[in-house]
Amino acid sequence: MFSLLKILPNRVSQGLVATYFKVSLIGARGAHSSDLNINMSGMKVKVLPALGDNYMYLVVDESTREAAVVDPVEPDTVVKAVNDEGVKLTKVLTTHHHWDHAGGNKKMVEAIPVPVLGGDDRIEALTEKVSDGYKTNIGKLDVECLSTPCHTGGHICYVVSNPGQPPAVFTGDTLFVAGCGRFFEGTADQMCKALLEKLGTLPDNTQVFCGHEYTTSNLKFAKTLEPDNSDVLDKLDWAESVRKEQKPTVPSTIGEEKKYNPFMRVQNQTLQKKCGCTDAVSTMQYVRRLKDNFKA
Repeated sequence: MFSLLKILPNRVSQGLVATYFKVSLIGARGAHSSDLNINMSGMKVKVLPALGDNYMYLVVDESTREAAVVDPVEPDTVVKAVNDEGVKLTKVLTTHHHWDHAGGNKKMVEAIPVPVLGGDDRIEALTEKVSDGYKTNIGKLDVECLSTPCHTGGHICYVVSNPGQPPAVFTGDTLFVAGCGRFFEGTADQMCKALLEKLGTLPDNTQVFCGHEYTTSNLKFAKTLEPDNSDVLDKLDWAESVRKEQKPTVPSTIGEEKKYNPFMRVQNQTLQKKCGCTDAVSTMQYVRRLKDNFKA
């Protein structure tokens, strides 16, 4: 299906994407992982599994008890988490317009009326369009928007930080653990800019919270490219043991991704040689093409 998207009109292609996600995830709702709480200094991230392999995130400022939610595709789950945590939800942060990320926005704001932020007019229930460098807050937590077009033209990643502490970044379908999103609306050059110049220049200890649980498949693919990379092998062993217990493999860190994520290693000369390429952009294109056809 994905190969058709480049030749179909945008309206038709996006309808196909929505249908694909709806059909492929029916019956898998909420079953893929257990909830997980990540406690950082002054900030709590509640990992909320959704659909077949999606993640939503409730981000809490511990000092004010204000919170935001990232990609609330299952609003009922989010409302329960808000009530359980005893927090005040103040905004929705949408990474991109695809149904499995933005499709719960309308119901979410009907349950708890808050602004919906995002970088694309196609986002459901959007009230506040943001762009690269836009800043807001969750209580006393700072939020900065990074524009990372490629998977979709209006994709936004959200960097959340408590001053003086390691930040967290919510990457939607731009950066996964050991992978990246398909180039539905962009190019290899754009993904290089997103991963190397935007996300790759964040501090190495930045916690990465991505939009899907694709980790073991991504690492198996990475192993085909770098079979002797001990970071890939060790992470794959860890991920397989974690997934046996249906636990999430998020978060990773930016520093870790640079060690085992082939899409963040496209400047590595050994990997370039393996791919028969001489620069990062052509290597990115080649690796993406291989991954699109990879069967774990």
